[in-house]
Amino acid sequence: MLKIAVFGAGHLGKFHLNNWKEIGGVELVGFYDPDDKNANEVSEKYSLKRYTDVDSLLRICDAVDIIAPTIHHFELCESALRMGKHVFVEKPLANTMDEARNLVKLAKESNVKFQVGHVERFNPAFLALKNTSLQPVFIEVHRLAQFNPRGTDVSVILDLMIHDIDIVLHLVKSNVNYISANGVAVMSDTPDIANVRIEFDNGCVANLTSSRISMKKMRKMRLFQKDAYIGIDFLDKKAEIIKLHSPEDKDVFVFDIATNSGNKSIAIASPIVKDSNAIKMELEAFRDAIINNTNPPVSVQDGFAAMEVAHQILEKIGQKQIQ
Repeated sequence: MLKIAVFGAGHLGKFHLNNWKEIGGVELVGFYDPDDKNANEVSEKYSLKRYTDVDSLLRICDAVDIIAPTIHHFELCESALRMGKHVFVEKPLANTMDEARNLVKLAKESNVKFQVGHVERFNPAFLALKNTSLQPVFIEVHRLAQFNPRGTDVSVILDLMIHDIDIVLHLVKSNVNYISANGVAVMSDTPDIANVRIEFDNGCVANLTSSRISMKKMRKMRLFQKDAYIGIDFLDKKAEIIKLHSPEDKDVFVFDIATNSGNKSIAIASPIVKDSNAIKMELEAFRDAIINNTNPPVSVQDGFAAMEVAHQILEKIGQKQIQ
């Protein structure tokens, strides 16, 4: 039985606790949260022992789930790694790039499983496309949210856009060539809305817009590639594919259009999106990586790569604000 310790039992931490309770092969051995009021409520609701000392909790577990504020990620991850514990940590990986570099180094030296919580990798709309060849040449992303003071300890880049940065890097698999960015701080001390253009060495271009001061919610990604358009709605859990029709296509709607080069058949497909719990799936993947001694689906290197691009974006925005 894998012994799990949870660090941080706030809003998202409670979601993690609920899911760990439903996951087989694991045992919750305790949690750490410095807020007395919240900790007492959690301890009572989940019948789970609260620890007020980090090392004491680390000593009795095999793996940690860190959902604390970003500023505490490094110290908690470092303590866990130095004691040889497997680590799951929410995105972003760390608060600074120096901290992130140190965690990558420590994770390698510790020879443990380290997974970063980029939960959109487990979104059912994205998973519905796992058998589809995704080779985009242009990507357009909109991630809009209504204002919520929770999460404003970091910029909208590290709060929201980093989800899409991770997905884009995962899809494109090419080095970043150039970044241009604009951002504005409206309700907090860091950018609340930003637009970013990322150009890759392989020619792909990604245009990302994120806002946490929108009147409506939106989490959409559009992929344009040779002979195909793929739409992913992370919020409403939908996916669609529009492409040139081929004989292998099944369960598609087909219609003809006239072009200068003659008539072409267009196929529209709506992949089946299975209802699933993304948080539970990512935690199960972490458990499986430990038990089966396999690589976590979102590695510490993946978390570092997303953070590196996010910080390059913040640097570009900062340079424009200084001018």
